[in-house]
Amino acid sequence: RWGLAMGACCSSGCIFDSYAVVQGIDQIILVDGYVPGCPPRPEAVLDGFIKVQDLVGKESLRRRNSDRYKELMNSYGIQ
Repeated sequence: RWGLAMGACCSSGCIFDSYAVVQGIDQIILVDGYVPGCPPRPEAVLDGFIKVQDLVGKESLRRRNSDRYKELMNSYGIQ
């Protein structure tokens, strides 16, 4: 499972800096790549997918077997 944050609001909270808006989705879930823009351009989306594909090919098992990763996945009910 890999996460790709797409858009300015998802990546950083954008201009909505209040108690009701999380300043970046990476504070809640694991994010492996970011796609900037509001809305993101098609080229940026493709670039984000390519970067995540590179991560998939180079990923070590240590990351997926880390205690932090397992803890986060269990909190979402994902096995």
